[in-house]
Order: sequence, then structure tokens, then C-alpha cells
Amino acid sequence: MVQRNSPGRTAFVYANYALLVLLGLLCIFPLIQVLAISFSSSSAAASGLVKFFPVDFTFDAYKYVATKPEFIRSFGITLERVVLGVAINMVVTVLLAYPLSKDASQLRFRTGFVWLFVFTMLFNGGLIPTYVVIKNLHMLNSIWALVLPGAVPIFNVILLLNFFRNIPKELLEASYIDGASQWSTLWRIVVPVSLPALATITLFATVGHWNAWFDGIIYMNQPEKYPLQSYMQTIIVARDMSNLSLDDIEKLKNVSDRNIKAAQIFLGSLPILLIYPLLQRFFMTGIVLGSVKE
Repeated sequence: MVQRNSPGRTAFVYANYALLVLLGLLCIFPLIQVLAISFSSSSAAASGLVKFFPVDFTFDAYKYVATKPEFIRSFGITLERVVLGVAINMVVTVLLAYPLSKDASQLRFRTGFVWLFVFTMLFNGGLIPTYVVIKNLHMLNSIWALVLPGAVPIFNVILLLNFFRNIPKELLEASYIDGASQWSTLWRIVVPVSLPALATITLFATVGHWNAWFDGIIYMNQPEKYPLQSYMQTIIVARDMSNLSLDDIEKLKNVSDRNIKAAQIFLGSLPILLIYPLLQRFFMTGIVLGSVKE
């Protein structure tokens, strides 16, 4: 159906554009201010003079952060967590979503299995029982305590199984007629045509692992094994001065607390800001198709 470009509709479209631009600016301005503060002098940042442009431009905050072995170590731990955690999430999600995407005639009690997993989204054992399980499995203070408890992201499973259900059945039946097994069909047919959904849940898993901080504080007994967000929470938010050495205190003369916070916050968010544009073209397609039940 062809819609007429009446004056009212034109005004409506431009009003939508203006609203979206305004919302976009509101979202990006805080990050711009954080970046400006990180490049400003300690006196300007401490006195609140910095708005959206650096005042007395300097790299002192980044030089201080770059010489912090704790920051570099926690950054490496987070990278290890993201690589290992996302790989486990993706493999488990695909292997779980594929059979659950089948009809009840192909998988008995399929609906019951789906509701069993949905139940875990609504209810869990709680913090203390989970900690006891992690402790009894001897995973405290190890990378496995950060990746295995969230190995099965149920929301991602539901998103992916709905996407799998939208794949034309004729395509799958043709592979079965050609003699392909379920494994061959999954890895050679289903996975290649599901790249938008896979890119979407990969982004979800990456952001989830990168931003997680609470489990690092709970399951890591030694601060030197904290992932990046846990380290930033203790140093930036809680401001635990006991972790600072005499050399750190000397360097703090050139930077203020706001400089350091801004620099570490920006560096902590930079990897996600770089990854998102690479997956953005898949994101909307995957989230829309995967959220629609056939």
C-alpha cells in the first residue's frame, strides 16, 4: 500500500527524527563528558570545570592507569573470561536450542523441557547455596567460578530456538533426504543460516561477561585475581586505599580521583564500543526474528 506524504505525516516523521536524535545525544553525552574529564588536568576535573571538552589537555590519567599492574592484570583476566565464557555460552546455547526447536512429534516432552528451563529464569537457589556449590566443587579463586555458573544463558537459548524454528522445514528435510545426520544438519545448514541470531547472542554474552563484577568479588578471595569490573568497583567505587602503594600515592599528585575514575571507566567500556559496530548489522535482524514465535 502506497502512503501519501501529507503535511501531517511529514511533520510526524521529522518529529520522530528529532526525538531519536535527542535521545541519541542524551545517551552519548555522559560518555563524552567522561572522556573529557579523563583528558583534563587534575585541578580542572576536581573543581568540576569540565563539561564536554577537555580543560588543560593532558594524558596524566592514562599514564597512571597504564603503569598500574593491577589494572593490566585484571584487564587480562577479563579478556580470558570473555573468550572462554563466550565460547562455552555459544556451544551450549546452540546444542540446547537446536533440539528444543523441534516439534513435539520429533522430541517427546519438548514443551516440558522448555518450561523447565524457563523456570530457572524466574527462580534460583540464591547466593549462599550457589556459593556453597562453587566452594564444594573447588572452583573458588579460579576462572571457572566466573564462567561455569552462567554457562547456560536461558534467554539466549529461547531467542535462538525461536530463530531455529523460523528456518524453512523444507531446507532441513532436503538435508535429511540427502543422508545428512542431525549433527551435519546442525553445523552445515542451521548454524550458517543463523548468523544474525548467533551474532546477537554473541554480543549479549560478551557484554554480560565483560560487565560482570559481583561474582568476581564473591568467588575470588585474592584481589589480584579480580576481573576488570570487580577491580574497578573496589578501586573506583569503594575507593579502597589499602591497595595503593607509596609509588601510587606519589603519582596521584598529578591526577585527581575524577581523572582516574574517568580514564578507567572509558578504557573499561572501550572494547565493547569497538565490538558493537562490527555486530550491529546483525543485531536488529537477530533480535527481531529470534523474538517472534512461529
